This record gives sequence, C-alpha cells and structure tokens, in this order.
Amino acid sequence: MVKAYILIQTEVGKATAVAELISEIAGVIQAEDVTGPYDVIVRAEADTVDDLGRLVVARIQQVEGITRTLTCPVVNL
Repeated sequence: MVKAYILIQTEVGKATAVAELISEIAGVIQAEDVTGPYDVIVRAEADTVDDLGRLVVARIQQVEGITRTLTCPVVNL
C-alpha cells in the first residue's frame, strides 16, 4: 500500500468546496482545508505508485478550482 500527502492550491475562496469534493473520491482518506501556502491537504492511499499517480492525475486534479498539486509519498525509513 502506497500512502501520500497531496498539497493543493486552489482558486481564492474555493478551498472548502475542493476539500469536500475530494473527500468523496475513492482512495482519499482525509481532505482538509488549511491556512498557509497550500489551501487543502489530502491523505490518500493506493495499491501501487502507478495507481497513486492515476488517482492524483485522473481524479483529484480534475476537481474544479484546483490550480496546483504537490504529491508527497510517505516513506518508511
């Protein structure tokens, strides 16, 4: 199982709506709107790195109001 944090920047005033829509996507564990340089932080998981990539590109980045994402896979050192 691959887990990741996805940091999201949104259009002004869209963070809450984006977080709500993303939280309904399969593979998303949690989506919260936050303050700071990013507007939404998402915890997600997928079976493989390729599946994680498809989740981000085909599902999450398609949500209206998102301007940029940064995916940070979790590593177990």
